[in-house]
Amino acid sequence: MSLRPLHDRVIVERQEQETKTASGIVLPEAAAEKPDMGKVIAVGNGKILEDGKVRPLDVKVGDTILFGKYSGQTVKVDGKEVLVMREDDIMAVVA
Repeated sequence: MSLRPLHDRVIVERQEQETKTASGIVLPEAAAEKPDMGKVIAVGNGKILEDGKVRPLDVKVGDTILFGKYSGQTVKVDGKEVLVMREDDIMAVVA
């Protein structure tokens, strides 16, 4: 199954978070927080403005982004969890 986001939404695949701290302590999976960084795998056409024009999104497929801890909606597609979120939920693009 393939997803195509609508309007100003993007589909993001979370990046795996380190399971070891900087000091070498291994964290159990239950104690690890969900990562707030991910890779954009699909983008919508853009945001529809009040005058009817479409403003293209600032992010593109392949960008690595930062987002809020509780941003987006988790969806399972082909056994893999992805996030569907609005562009407004994205805080930054990692350069």
